[in-house]
Amino acid sequence: MAGIRLQPEEADLTQHQTRAATGDLVSDDERSVAADSWSIKSDYGSTLDDDQRHADAAEALSSANFRAASDYNSDKEEADGEGVASMLGLQSYWDAAYADELANFREHGLAGEIWFGSDVMGVVVSWTKSLCIKISQGHIPYHFDDIKSEPVDQDDKYLSSWSVLDIGTGNGLLLQELAKQGFSDLTGVDYSEGAIDLARNLADRNGFPNINFLVDDVLETKLKRQFQLVMDKGTLDAIGLHPDGPIKRIMYWDSVSKLVASGGILVITSCKSTKDELLQEVEIFNQRTSMSQGLETQKDQVSGDPSAFQYLNHVQTYPTFMFGGSVGSRVATVAFLRR
Repeated sequence: MAGIRLQPEEADLTQHQTRAATGDLVSDDERSVAADSWSIKSDYGSTLDDDQRHADAAEALSSANFRAASDYNSDKEEADGEGVASMLGLQSYWDAAYADELANFREHGLAGEIWFGSDVMGVVVSWTKSLCIKISQGHIPYHFDDIKSEPVDQDDKYLSSWSVLDIGTGNGLLLQELAKQGFSDLTGVDYSEGAIDLARNLADRNGFPNINFLVDDVLETKLKRQFQLVMDKGTLDAIGLHPDGPIKRIMYWDSVSKLVASGGILVITSCKSTKDELLQEVEIFNQRTSMSQGLETQKDQVSGDPSAFQYLNHVQTYPTFMFGGSVGSRVATVAFLRR
C-alpha cells in the first residue's frame, strides 16, 4: 500500500497539538459552533443552505456502502492524540491557528508551517510539473511508470497555459513554488480568512503579487470557473477529520468534480489515505455519478466510460517502510484525470 494512516510530520502536528491542548486559541464555544456548522463568511457573500446536500450525501453514504472509517469519526471515545487530531476538521481550529501564524508573520516575518514538510512539497511540485508537461505534449500517462519527480529543465512554455487552483491553500507557499516552476495562472482558496490574509502577505513579500487568493469553502464553493489543474495537499485529510467526515468527503468529491475542467487533473496529497483507498473512494464516486446520469446517458457517451475521474499515476519516490508485513509510506500523492 502507498500509505499507512500516519499524521503529518510529528514536529508540525505537535505544534498544533500544543496550541489545541492549551485552549488558548480555541474556546469550547467556538468548537461547538464549528462542529454544528461548515459554513464561512466569504468574499462572495452569504453561504448556501447545505441541508439538502447533507441529506444527499448521507443517502449516498448508505446506498453506496461507503466506508465510514473510524479514523474520521469523533463520536467514539478516543485517545488524547486522536481527540486533538479530530479538531483539525473544525474551521475554528484553523481560524485560530492562522490568526496566530499571521501575528507571527507581522511580528517576526515567519511564513508558518508547511503541511507535510518542505521535502514533500518539493516532490509534489516537481512531479506535478513533469506530469503537466507530458500531458501538454500529448503523452497522457495512463498508468505509466515513467513520471519522475526530478525537475524538468525545458518545455516551461507549456505550463503558462495551465490554470491552477489550490484548495485549502493555507499560507499559499505551494502556489509560490508552482510559480517558480513556470505556472502563472494561479488561484488559492481557503475557508479561513486568516489563511488568505497570510497567503496574500507572503506572496507580496516574496514577489508573487499575481497569485490570486480568495476566501472560499470547497464544500460549498462560490467559484464559477473550472481549472485544468486542481491541487489538494491535506484538505481532504482535514475534511475527513470533521465529526461528519464520511459525509463531507462525499460532498468534497461532488464539489471538486465541478472545479476540474474536462481533460484536467486533480492531484491529491494525503497522509490519512493510502493510494488504494483514494482509488476506492474515486471508484465509489464514479459509480454514484454513473447511476445519477442514467442508463441512456451512459450509452450515449462516446468513450463508453461514464467515470468522472480516472487514475493517472502516483508519486513512487517517497520513502517506504515495512509495517505488519506491508510496505507503506507516510504520504500518498495521486493524480486523477477528469473525463
